[in-house]
Amino acid sequence: MQVRPSLSIVDVQPVARNARLRLGVGAAVVLVLVAGVIAVLVAAFAPHGSSQTAAPSAVVHTAAPTANDAPTAFVHVVGEVLRPGLYQLPAGDRVIDAVSAAGGFTAKADQALLNLAQVITDGEQIVVSKKGAVSVAPGATSTGKVNLNTADLTALETLDGIGPALGQRILDYRKAHGSFTSVNDLRNVSGIGDKKFAAIKASVTT
Repeated sequence: MQVRPSLSIVDVQPVARNARLRLGVGAAVVLVLVAGVIAVLVAAFAPHGSSQTAAPSAVVHTAAPTANDAPTAFVHVVGEVLRPGLYQLPAGDRVIDAVSAAGGFTAKADQALLNLAQVITDGEQIVVSKKGAVSVAPGATSTGKVNLNTADLTALETLDGIGPALGQRILDYRKAHGSFTSVNDLRNVSGIGDKKFAAIKASVTT
């Protein structure tokens, strides 16, 4: 009968130490793998900022930024200003605002010929005359006709049969409906009948 050798206490201790060592190494590997997975997830879901910014768009000949739905008016500023041209201004601005948008007066400008406090109208042309030039009433043209789209109350009152009240109605109509597209639009102004229209139609223009 063959007798199996028995393990002594000395033989068991190395076996136990080897088992604990393998268990410790396995746990360390598991921890490293878990830490790697967590790092990948954090990097994937973290918000990423961008260093790029949109370049602001330039608006040519716009005097001041306005809201998209804010009413505006286009005016043509010519003559003795630093930057003559077509300008888009907020509705309700005055002649002085249009002149400022065009760079201001030149040294040759005759500022006294303009009513700087007058409210601008869409489609208006503002002429800044040179000092010593022949004085032209606001709204008048080189032919002597009154421009219905640029004339002020004083210029309108030079028309036959047009007084302050009727002249103001013309200005109110222009403000409410925009520029006159033709002289015939005067017929739509309250108080201007066929007889009065016939008397002034040759003296006005648009």
